[in-house]
Amino acid sequence: MTQTFIVTGTDTGIGKTVFAAALAGALGARYWKPVQAGLDEGSDSESIATLSGLSAANILPEAYRLATPCSPHRAAEIDGVTIDLDRLALPGIDGPLVVEGAGGALVPVTRQILFADLFARWNKPVVLVARTALGTINHSLLSIEALRARGVPIHGIAFVGDAVEDSEATIAAIGKVKRLGRLPMLPDLTPAALTSAFAGAFDLADFA
Repeated sequence: MTQTFIVTGTDTGIGKTVFAAALAGALGARYWKPVQAGLDEGSDSESIATLSGLSAANILPEAYRLATPCSPHRAAEIDGVTIDLDRLALPGIDGPLVVEGAGGALVPVTRQILFADLFARWNKPVVLVARTALGTINHSLLSIEALRARGVPIHGIAFVGDAVEDSEATIAAIGKVKRLGRLPMLPDLTPAALTSAFAGAFDLADFA
């Protein structure tokens, strides 16, 4: 059976792509970003290629590359693109796959479909990435409720940032999700540093 993990977040700009790079590298997985919105500062696929240590062949091409840096539904409209959901079916590959959504779980893909709805269609385990800064309890629990309301299987929660023990434990307990670990902020974000940090913070057996 193909080992597939969907990586989503509680918000945008919280370190979801960095976590996805670490997970994909640790698993030797293929990586797929179905919809990239915003290209001026480079794509998430390019970041994954730089940080994960994976070969170029492991980075699958996006289904849609949209120039405008905003929610995919609006970026597609601005770019004059119609998003066809059939193109967003999971790739049929052998071996592990890490799929990264855009922003948070309730970001619209189209005017009718949110990423959480896609996750429900895919029916693969989701890793929710959450920052440890102020506000994370509310954002994390709302995201967990939104995913569960759609029947999305939640594999666990991965934190990014400085340790905030009470917030992390509270989210895991109230949300009834597995606390997978916490990726610290790295002063020097290199592939070697990321690999080491992930190995020290997460148990790869949790992703077996």
